[in-house]
Amino acid sequence: MTSPATETVPHAVQSDADVVRVRQAVRDLAVSAKLSLVDQTKLVTATSELARNTLVYGGGGEVRAALVERAGRIGIEIVFSDDGPGIPDVDLALTDGWTSGSGMGLGLSGTKRLVDEFEIDTAPGAGTRVRILKWKR
Repeated sequence: MTSPATETVPHAVQSDADVVRVRQAVRDLAVSAKLSLVDQTKLVTATSELARNTLVYGGGGEVRAALVERAGRIGIEIVFSDDGPGIPDVDLALTDGWTSGSGMGLGLSGTKRLVDEFEIDTAPGAGTRVRILKWKR
């Protein structure tokens, strides 16, 4: 379990403008945690992709981001959640090149490569929860 974490206010994701606000909030958090510019970019890119998925595929939802500390290490943990239709086949969705829409099929698999920890909890009809974490190096 990751702790302690800073308190977070949930960010609603109901529009494209919300995706932009979440991305900026995560960038600000990454800067305050003193992540390298490369790691800031990776984390913001992953956030943008997952927030957009929350909006487009999940029908909107919520994002929570927090600074965390574990064993003296500092990181940023972000949780994306929605009450959408869920993902019927997670393994397939994590396969490079597979897409449920018109994208390039690199969303979830690409996002997973950008962060240090990636967890997904989903089921058909039960929504989706994705947790990512990026550690300061």
